[in-house]
Amino acid sequence: MDVYEEIVALRREGRRGAIATIVNVRGSVPSFETAKMLVRDDGSIFGTVGGGCVEAEVWQAAREVMESEKPRTITFNLNQNPKYDTGLVCGGTLDIFIEPVLPPAKLYIFGAGHVAHSLYRAATTAGFDVTVADDRESYANRERFPDAKEVIAQDFDQAMAKLSPNETSYIVIVTRGHRDDMRVLRWAVQTRARYVGMIGSKRKTITIFRELVKEGLSEALFERVHAPVGFDIGAITPEEIAVAITAELIAARRGVDRPLPHMSWFRARHLEPKESAMEPSEMEALDKET
Repeated sequence: MDVYEEIVALRREGRRGAIATIVNVRGSVPSFETAKMLVRDDGSIFGTVGGGCVEAEVWQAAREVMESEKPRTITFNLNQNPKYDTGLVCGGTLDIFIEPVLPPAKLYIFGAGHVAHSLYRAATTAGFDVTVADDRESYANRERFPDAKEVIAQDFDQAMAKLSPNETSYIVIVTRGHRDDMRVLRWAVQTRARYVGMIGSKRKTITIFRELVKEGLSEALFERVHAPVGFDIGAITPEEIAVAITAELIAARRGVDRPLPHMSWFRARHLEPKESAMEPSEMEALDKET
């Protein structure tokens, strides 16, 4: 297998890596322009960019690129730094470009109604591999979701038992009822998924969070939950809501660093001991905000 086949195999397995390529050579170096080295997420390598200390530094930089998911370029001057002495007659400079190798972003949509269908279309266009799960065959079928990676028409508990989201997975909960939302969220917050989002008003979200905390789930599990899901763009229609959710998915995928306002009201109104319950007037105010 060549390095390109190795990259395809790595992505197919849902794993990460980084590929280092010599993009510029000046003078004599112990390799050649376009030479490539793949560093896998387990630290193993395929290919070479010349060996020695250069390769050791590239390996370390590749690990950092893997984590940050952002490319970088490193320049090595073999003329002036004795630590790059390879024992060969080399005295040149080389630039090595290192870029992340990431598996396809997997989006699991729980629910197959109008919002879910619009989200499937928007997210597929944005490059997500979409899996749709719903307990209604009349909704969860290939006719409605022809380009989905998988369509699961089963009870949600059965569907969840089949899935194993990892650090590159995204979960959006848009079922038709609070009970289903709650059982999917119970499972979702305990997975390794990179993103968990749930549709609904702040009142609904607080109610579900409260119940799950009473069950014994750690409060910390909810700190990464995006609820209400999606950027606040004033969306009303299913199509607009799908755009708002997809935008937030892209932000999470690209590592946009921004505060999460979703939890501030939950922590302030529920988690503090003195706020064990909300007054009806507070609930009404939250509904108006939503």
